[in-house]
Amino acid sequence: MSSSAGFHRLAGTSAGIPRTVWVLGCVSLLMDISSEMVQTLLPYYLIAGLGASATFVGFVEGLSVAIATLTKLFSGLVSDLTGRRKPLAVLGYGLGALSKFIFPLAGAVGWIVAAKALDRVGKGIRGTPRDALIADVTPPELRGASFGLRKSLDTVGGFVGPLMAMALMIAFNNDVQAVYWIAVVPASLAVALLIVGIREPAPSSASAPQTKPFRLADAARLSGAAWFVIGAASLLTAARFSEAFLLLKADEAGFTPAMVPLTMVVMHAIYGLTAYPVGRLSDALGRTALLFISLVVLVAAYLVLALASFTSTFLLGIVLWGLHMGLSQGLLAALIADTAPANLKGTAFGMFNLATGIVVLIGNVAAGFLWDSYGSRMTFLVGAAISLLALSMFAFASVRHRLFARK
Repeated sequence: MSSSAGFHRLAGTSAGIPRTVWVLGCVSLLMDISSEMVQTLLPYYLIAGLGASATFVGFVEGLSVAIATLTKLFSGLVSDLTGRRKPLAVLGYGLGALSKFIFPLAGAVGWIVAAKALDRVGKGIRGTPRDALIADVTPPELRGASFGLRKSLDTVGGFVGPLMAMALMIAFNNDVQAVYWIAVVPASLAVALLIVGIREPAPSSASAPQTKPFRLADAARLSGAAWFVIGAASLLTAARFSEAFLLLKADEAGFTPAMVPLTMVVMHAIYGLTAYPVGRLSDALGRTALLFISLVVLVAAYLVLALASFTSTFLLGIVLWGLHMGLSQGLLAALIADTAPANLKGTAFGMFNLATGIVVLIGNVAAGFLWDSYGSRMTFLVGAAISLLALSMFAFASVRHRLFARK
């Protein structure tokens, strides 16, 4: 594709994005407002309020992602088997909303773990059918834009949620439980919007793909390109620790408890502003170069955070982290949609999330151990080293297989 043709197609993509994608983006926005109101205060609450260690915080974060990703695998299989996406999405968002009632009642770390587990089960159930539904209703030439739009709307929630947490912490004199009760409201609204706002296309409708029936044996028949994308995504995920460690670093950089959520405000603002434009650009010009750039930016973010001892330097690291997220996350989902067979998209997203979830669990526990044993600087320096390794391996594999090239 020529550059002029690519930019011509880039100019007109937003108008054709299906209504279903917009609604799912708004559902994600509301749920993320609620989740970020909880999550941005959770590391502080666990350590300062409940006496947990950084290793435990890393374990909770990693376990949560692992639970979500295992659930995503089975959710993807079920969505392909039944051909239905919406019921699973409603169940998943419903469990996420239900978990928000537990956090303000939790008086011990065990209750926090239980609430996080329920929330992540819900996230796992909803994530794969939601992404598969987007892939179902979106034409191939709009996939990058559609997944980027969903990510951008989701990160608007990640921007608004921490702002609300900051304001409420000030209003309620650092009463975390009071903030957690308010977080119940947007989560409940997300479930209601999903129920009334989405009409799943029938298999025979013009907007739905015409596919052969799903068989469980087909799960082992994902294309080589799809498996390569899954492997590449695992490399990228291995290089990135949980945002919980950014929140812990905020405390070291001099933030008061009420100001710690500012970390996620800045990160999600940059993430949200870049995810949709990057998705549109990848539809026109390809995805590989943008993924390379995302890893370079991640290396820079880790190095800045390792050296950050003032709030200004720390915030620069957060800006770079958000830019990395915007450059990478929507593209990985679009690549799965590009390479998976039509009747195995749910399965492909499930395997994608399973592989990355295992990596996240190991990486977050290791990051927590490094933090407790050697401090934050060593944690971020190791993250930079892993990012460099991932960059070199990703470059070698993509040149060797050339599976990311636009046709």
